[in-house]
Amino acid sequence: MLSFSSTNVKNLPLKKRLCFLLKLVCFVSSVLIFCEFLIYYVVIFQCRWPEVKGGAHTDKKQTSASVLKAIILADTHLLGEIQGHWLDKLRREWQMERSFQTALWLLKPDIVFILGDVFDEGKWSSPQAWADDVRRFQKMFRSPVSTELVVIVGNHDIGFHYEMTTYKVNRFEKVFNFTSGKLITRKGINFVLVNSVAMEGDGCAVCCTSEAKLVALSHQLNCSQQKPNDSNERCRDVEKLPASEPILLQHYPLYRKNDAECSGEDSAPPEEKNSPFKEKYDVLSQEASQKLIWWFHPRLILSGHTHSACEVLHVGKIPEISVPSFSWRNRNNPSFIMGSITPTDFSLQKCFLPYESRVFTTYCAAGALLVILVLARFQLLTPPFYFAQRLISKHKAV
Repeated sequence: MLSFSSTNVKNLPLKKRLCFLLKLVCFVSSVLIFCEFLIYYVVIFQCRWPEVKGGAHTDKKQTSASVLKAIILADTHLLGEIQGHWLDKLRREWQMERSFQTALWLLKPDIVFILGDVFDEGKWSSPQAWADDVRRFQKMFRSPVSTELVVIVGNHDIGFHYEMTTYKVNRFEKVFNFTSGKLITRKGINFVLVNSVAMEGDGCAVCCTSEAKLVALSHQLNCSQQKPNDSNERCRDVEKLPASEPILLQHYPLYRKNDAECSGEDSAPPEEKNSPFKEKYDVLSQEASQKLIWWFHPRLILSGHTHSACEVLHVGKIPEISVPSFSWRNRNNPSFIMGSITPTDFSLQKCFLPYESRVFTTYCAAGALLVILVLARFQLLTPPFYFAQRLISKHKAV
């Protein structure tokens, strides 16, 4: 049968063989284009900005203009030279770059927040490796002038508290213009950026500097929220900010026992939900969490670090959203948060990225179909009716 098929292949006219080869190339190209480009547009196109409830007499144009459209993502973990394999780097970074650039093109946000762990090996990377990682990040997460990019520091960027040094902190701050206790105000909305790695509370130099800035900012925000006729000597010379309750942005979540109360398809796996969190490692300590709540009385807290989604309420009224990882390396179903925010209200919506397993399944199915088509074309597959005929003839002979 094989010799007969080989003869048939040789006897095929050159034109037919070239035509068949062209069809195969088109098929393979179509699969690649879909899995590496189009699938991101197909998936992210389904995401919509959530609507913020406005007053009954609010003009629609004014409401639209006053809404800040923000994208929040976390834990990109760009692989470094020590633990990162080149193929793993290529695959994961391509996925994140296409996801990010597609989201910017389709959704056109005003601002993007990345909640730490931008790099995987920033805690121990050499100056040369750091420069290479920064270059790759700036290429992947490039953004137009109309979209502001704000990056918060994470433990993999500067190390856990016992690894954190002033040099590593300054190196990160120089690239991303980040300082703990920094306030960003956009459209009357106050965002407080927190270096949660420095909330150890042990009096280290970086911790003291960070907490001092947070305390000063807390005083400024609290004074700004007081009514004009309130007499307070401590607020007399304070520069006033928009009287809007702040939103905290940080890497570590506030203290919680575990993820047992978290739900959703991108929450932690069932076998991990009841595992207790370690303070100052998985989450902030209870003391540091209480400090941030007392200082700022935030209306929303956004964090990362756990790589899984979770929504909890602190003191019964302050929501915290843990944003899942943006990378296939940490999740099969990465996602980001879309937020429509005003000075008095906010609305959040999750946008899932393509599942890695679905992309892999598509490639496997296409590969199997390609093999079948090639074998069938060159008559290397026994036709089903011929196979059945042989079985029947053997049965009669017996």
